[in-house]
Amino acid sequence: MTVESQKDIDGLKEIGKIVRLTINEMKRHARVGMTTKELDDIGGQILKKYGAVPAPKTVYNFPGNTCISINHEIAHGIPGNRKIQPGDLINIDVSAELGGYFADAGHSFVMPPYNPALTRLCDYTYKTMMKVISSLKHGVKMNEIGRIIQTEAKKGGYQVIQNLCSHGVGRSLHESPNEILPYYDRHDKRVLKEGMVITIKPFLSTGADYVVEQPDGWTLCLPDRSFAAQQEHTIIITKDQPIIVTVA
Repeated sequence: MTVESQKDIDGLKEIGKIVRLTINEMKRHARVGMTTKELDDIGGQILKKYGAVPAPKTVYNFPGNTCISINHEIAHGIPGNRKIQPGDLINIDVSAELGGYFADAGHSFVMPPYNPALTRLCDYTYKTMMKVISSLKHGVKMNEIGRIIQTEAKKGGYQVIQNLCSHGVGRSLHESPNEILPYYDRHDKRVLKEGMVITIKPFLSTGADYVVEQPDGWTLCLPDRSFAAQQEHTIIITKDQPIIVTVA
């Protein structure tokens, strides 16, 4: 969507804050031995408390309130009976709707005892996301997003998951601009415009540069059993620094 009023900004900030609070509370409650379904139930309860609706379930009939992916899974993991283990790399992705506005955010983190290599992967992916966000404003070419992600990944010794993209969001979960690539594409001539609402979501990997859909029709896994992290914010493009709406 393109923001047209302060009402739009306020609506996006409201659902963005709820999404981030949900992620924060799910992370805080995550425990070894807990099932991903139990963790997802906590997310669903928080969304309901604030009157928000889980977007994956309502838009795509996803079998969960949130997406919870562990270790070699990286996205769209279905909450279920799998128990969280010591040292697991967990990705929580929450998207929700309130009052006709959508926000989308994700966060990867490691359960104790902390594996330094996985902690670095999560931290480095977050820094990459923030470097992208701080570089964006009205008039910047959209392919700058992919260029920065690709450059930073190489500096850190990581691969970019190339078949997972950022996208437009706001009035629906996925909308124009579609497929904002995580690598540089010189043929992409699109330009960021003031008021544009998009996600920024780098996925950085210790091995493979693509994911494969599993037989359940949802879960996306790395084919070589390497690890990947995702960090994601929803932002509004302005003439200066973007507005990050998915902050608590």
